[in-house]
Amino acid sequence: MPLANDALARRLDDVAALLEEQRANPFRVRAYRNAADALRQLDSPVASIYRDQGIAGLEELPGIGESIARSLRALLTTGRLPMLERLRGASDPEELLMSVPGIGRKTAERLHEELGIDSLEALELAAHDGRLAALPGIGSKRLLGIRDLLAARLGRLRPVGSERSAAPEPDVAELLDVDREYRQRTAQGSLHKIAPKRMNPDMAAWLPVLHTERAGRHYTALFSNTPRAHRLNRTHDWVVIYCDAGDGERQYTVVTSTHGHMEGRRVVRGREVDCAQHYGLPAMT
Repeated sequence: MPLANDALARRLDDVAALLEEQRANPFRVRAYRNAADALRQLDSPVASIYRDQGIAGLEELPGIGESIARSLRALLTTGRLPMLERLRGASDPEELLMSVPGIGRKTAERLHEELGIDSLEALELAAHDGRLAALPGIGSKRLLGIRDLLAARLGRLRPVGSERSAAPEPDVAELLDVDREYRQRTAQGSLHKIAPKRMNPDMAAWLPVLHTERAGRHYTALFSNTPRAHRLNRTHDWVVIYCDAGDGERQYTVVTSTHGHMEGRRVVRGREVDCAQHYGLPAMT
């Protein structure tokens, strides 16, 4: 059963409280609190608005922009909000991906660790741009079933990828600067730390979290807390950066290159050519 307006508002209040605790931009904190207040004053159930009008209807609600509308859609369709789980240190992307029929544990782990997918929106994009089809065991029939289910669950009214193409990808220089700020402030001990629920039996608050902005884009950065990062002892090297420009959240991972002509340099996975150009190096593999 979809969450009622008051329950949705409480989730937004939780996001605002955590953003404030983690020293995010006060305007962003206020936006979530104002949105929560607006939901409590609505006469109609948000679930009904979404059912009848899709995400476009959510975006037209007072005090609800594109970013918060996507948060409401996630809550209405899955009962979960990946952003809130991330801020709490309770993120478990594999479990979310496994809620889609046709995706088992091993596939979910590969989607998250190799492709950086941790939301249904990102999974839907991968189902259309060829990345999901390239995984072993994903045949054409299975792929079509996943596409259809995601379209129904996400209430897709716009073409897949339209949200993502509405704004250009951030330049690698910007991503590397966010990575620099995160690692620098981590070394200074100036960041709020959270206790991740996974891979943390002692529940120690060891994971620093950064909220920052560049050119109107909201960024959240954390060290990778995946099983693979732990296995390879890269939990204090791999930095996962979430970028929310309003048109959709995007995820990037920045690592220290261990081979080739960029050995020892910080590199954005999947954008190695751009990074080589940024460093003034030839674009070699």
